[in-house]
Amino acid sequence: MSIKLYPLVFEPILQDRIWGGTKLKTDLGKNIPTQTTGESWELSTVQDNVSVVKQGEYAGKPLTDLLEQFPAEVLGTKVHEQFGTQFPLLFKFLDAKEDLSIQVHPNDELAKKRHNSFGKTEMWYVMQADEGSRIIVGFKEKSSPEEYLDKLKNKNLIDILNEQPVKKGDVYFLETGTIHAIGAGIVIAEIQQTSDITYRIYDWDRVDANGNGRQLHVEEALEAMNYNPTDTKKEYTKNINESNVTVDCPYFTTNYFPLEGSADITKDGKSFNVYICTEGEYSIDAEGETYSFKKGDTVLIPAALKAFTLNGRATLLEIYIS
Repeated sequence: MSIKLYPLVFEPILQDRIWGGTKLKTDLGKNIPTQTTGESWELSTVQDNVSVVKQGEYAGKPLTDLLEQFPAEVLGTKVHEQFGTQFPLLFKFLDAKEDLSIQVHPNDELAKKRHNSFGKTEMWYVMQADEGSRIIVGFKEKSSPEEYLDKLKNKNLIDILNEQPVKKGDVYFLETGTIHAIGAGIVIAEIQQTSDITYRIYDWDRVDANGNGRQLHVEEALEAMNYNPTDTKKEYTKNINESNVTVDCPYFTTNYFPLEGSADITKDGKSFNVYICTEGEYSIDAEGETYSFKKGDTVLIPAALKAFTLNGRATLLEIYIS
């Protein structure tokens, strides 16, 4: 049986979060179930959060089923060779109405040992940022486990962390071990390894309706953390109808692709492509059919679909594995 080749869109998996808001609906058109919807998982094979195809021949089919049936055709020959039938990346939109917790993610080695999971290298593309909003990324100066624990105990951890103002279009690349937090008033497109391992260090002393705080992982974070300052912000070009590299790492490559008119894309079948539309509207012409997309859509192009055309006026993030 051969695969039907077309751009795949998935039902969003919407996650309620204590820090979430309503911008996933107002800005991205998601049908959110609560006033505190913090995340829309656009493309996921995380256990109990597996994406289901929304349209076309495979509507209603979980992504994991497609990967079992057509691994090389969906993932690509090289990605299939490396990951088997596992989808190695997770794509999300986040709406931070309030500050997220200060947290850190383990690397592959530690995540494998502790959780039998991938680590969590990730990147952020800022889609919208309120006036005065900021993020936390890394330490201001070289720190240590002792200083970190002391500052945390005395509730002044923020004093030694690097806070940066953000604006629309900013890109940050967070290697594992980088202490970080997304600040209030920001909508982000996040690209990361397939992992849901987060060590929460400090949650601003928040409590839920029952007076309970969320679980912290202060000790677990000790071994996972990079205590050196890190340069996380990425500068990039914005050439029209071209793939402008923003992040190129062993786990994924992400390009900024400003589309004005038409662009023909040719691939070698080694990796899938994902397009995240952060602004505007566009269509994909493939196999004699036209498929239309808009801001907030995340599209998976199976690797076996090697030639297609992008048409429209849109800002796209283009992601694949090199």
